[in-house]
Amino acid sequence: MRSACALLLVSAAAAGTPSLLPTGQRLDAEGTVLDLGSMPMGMAMAPGGKKLIVVLSGWREQGIQVVDLQSLRVTQTIPQPAAFYGAAFSSDGTTLFVSGGNDDAVYSYAWDGEKAELRSRIVLGEQKPDQTGSRYPAGIAAAPRGALVYVAENVGDALAVVDAKTGNVVQRLPTDHYPYAVEVASDGRVYVSAWGGDTVSVFRTRADGMLVSAGRLRVGRHPSALRVDSKATRLYVALAGSDRIAVVDTRARRVVRFLNDAAPAGPAEGSTPNALALSADGSRLFVAEADSNAIAVFDLAAGGRVPVARIPTDWYPTAVLSGEGRLLVLSGKGRGTRANPDGPIPGQGIQRPLGYALGQLGGTLRVLPGRFRGAQLRALSGRVAAANGWRRRAPRRYPPFKHVVYIIKENRTYDQIFGDLEEGDGDRRLLFFGPDSTPNHRALARRFGLFDRFFTNAEVSSQGHLWSTAAYVPDYAEKTVPSLYSNRRADVDGDEAAEPERGFLWTLAIEKGITFRDYGEMVHGPQGWPVTQRQLGADVSPSYPPFNLEIPDQKRADAWIAELEQFAAEGEMPQLEILHLPGDHTAGANPKYRTPRAYMADNDLALGRIVEALSRSRFWRDTVVFVLEDDAQAGPDHVDSHRSPLLVISAWNRPGTIRRFANTTDVVAAIEDILGLGQLARLDYFSRPLSDVFAASPDLAPYPAIVPQADMEEMNPPKTAAARMSEGLDLSGPDRIDDARFNQVLWSALKGEEPIPRPQAASWSAS
Repeated sequence: MRSACALLLVSAAAAGTPSLLPTGQRLDAEGTVLDLGSMPMGMAMAPGGKKLIVVLSGWREQGIQVVDLQSLRVTQTIPQPAAFYGAAFSSDGTTLFVSGGNDDAVYSYAWDGEKAELRSRIVLGEQKPDQTGSRYPAGIAAAPRGALVYVAENVGDALAVVDAKTGNVVQRLPTDHYPYAVEVASDGRVYVSAWGGDTVSVFRTRADGMLVSAGRLRVGRHPSALRVDSKATRLYVALAGSDRIAVVDTRARRVVRFLNDAAPAGPAEGSTPNALALSADGSRLFVAEADSNAIAVFDLAAGGRVPVARIPTDWYPTAVLSGEGRLLVLSGKGRGTRANPDGPIPGQGIQRPLGYALGQLGGTLRVLPGRFRGAQLRALSGRVAAANGWRRRAPRRYPPFKHVVYIIKENRTYDQIFGDLEEGDGDRRLLFFGPDSTPNHRALARRFGLFDRFFTNAEVSSQGHLWSTAAYVPDYAEKTVPSLYSNRRADVDGDEAAEPERGFLWTLAIEKGITFRDYGEMVHGPQGWPVTQRQLGADVSPSYPPFNLEIPDQKRADAWIAELEQFAAEGEMPQLEILHLPGDHTAGANPKYRTPRAYMADNDLALGRIVEALSRSRFWRDTVVFVLEDDAQAGPDHVDSHRSPLLVISAWNRPGTIRRFANTTDVVAAIEDILGLGQLARLDYFSRPLSDVFAASPDLAPYPAIVPQADMEEMNPPKTAAARMSEGLDLSGPDRIDDARFNQVLWSALKGEEPIPRPQAASWSAS
């Protein structure tokens, strides 16, 4: 069951060799590294330049870490109930202010030059009863003189002016949607970006430090990080969703040019510029490209509009700082995920498990020289290109498919479903759902091909449905997911800020005139998405139930099959169909719901019936079905926490085990290529073809669905340990549950008192 592959996910990073990520990119970072806590998002240099404050905004812990830059070690870790992005020192350097995220507060620390000590908690507003933040402070800047602090209230759509001496909010000025970064220029003007809008709000400072609105600058959608030059004449605005940096003439109050931050080829979405720094002389701009795992270097003195070089970083750089002859880079996802949940963790206050995908992610700090020579920059740029796979797009030849059926399911790992299959690399100890509840999954894999090296790009569902339908996740979603999943919510459900700028598969279908039908994916219902994605419109099936764990997947299969029969009678079916088949999410051990085994069996039979109906229809010869999980968060896997089942089903598929790397964006790219849609973003453009899994001729034999032996109506018993653990779990949608706790519930419900084994690390490669 074990296969020998070339690249070990975690140990490769330790050995200094490029390591492979679930996104298909490799890490080949430059500079000296320090491991940090969970999802570092912001940093502030302490007066004197010897200490660095890092803001942790992760799932595992939130708070601050103090880094000694001479010894490059963490000297202090202070947990907060919540922390989000912002940190700033007072003008006299004796006080540190840190944003409190959903705690709706700013934390004020006394700073003695070596360590921080909590002084007070400045309350900006009151949390809702469910602890949802109503203000959600993000970016912070201190006034150049006096005791005033400027705080971006991210979900309050306002800039709060706080008197740090009294702890009172003395002003609250409206901004555009979701204010994020705050920047104070040398001329006293204050700039605030609008993460969910397309403007930067401008405020003029009065003599007493209070602010007066000076209007808004329209810069482009999704402005995030800000940086103003020392003369206060140029403002640089990172447009994270469109791979551009807007350059604003602050006197003319308009954008005078854009810097292009995109990859050498492909759509202008996927670099994700989300942090900025200027060199001391203002001649160079450093841009953290979150989804390129790089720092882009722009030569401002030469007037260049594209990077002169790129420097490789760890996974998902979130902050960059230039000064003292060095470049400091934070990376939110650090050195990636792994199979083994154990490992050394820097700092204190860690209370969350490490086996969960979000729990595995620890950030890093990289220290680099402030300047590189030309030959060094060329070599570093080459490493970035190689790590991202920026090569000529590989040719793809697929069978003559006219239709694609794309089925998105919920949260399972490979080992949970296929861990006991001898044909693949599984660990049977981690099997949750055996042959009695998954006969169709197994039969489909054995007839049409077993993928044992498929990985989801996402850690959790909030990312997973975006990766699965848009091949990209904006930085808004990436940065808020750790708080969302650790019960540090903001009141933002249903907002368009998390939507990719280039849209979804159905956006391309509309543009290309490709017929499309949606079955429950991103559709509003009593459970699940708060609003239907605005572009879906009349293409949504009215009879197909959206996410609702009280509705069995058999009802969904019934609705889809009824429409298939109607399409067959009419002679044509939509070219692209996307189905959400969510029953394998399960409801844990809640006694009001069916057992996990019953949910899985119901999901399995629904899948089998859908494939059988298609295989007996007139469309079988020219249709391909892709079946994947949106993420793999809800269980263990001995290879990696992102490894998951993939099924590719058609008359052109054959039995066998496909052992090479593939991921979510490879599937999206295959759909795009088959239907001639073009590409949405960077990772689907530079994807790995799936054309090699198909045969030269079709086998038109129909697939016979198998009825699982497991009871699909079996209810969870009350008063069990698993039932008690299920109390309070929010099952109203795919993104509203503590999945680490949910995994423990599933194990207890399915395995009883059997101890959870430690997953055994296995190697895997892109070949």
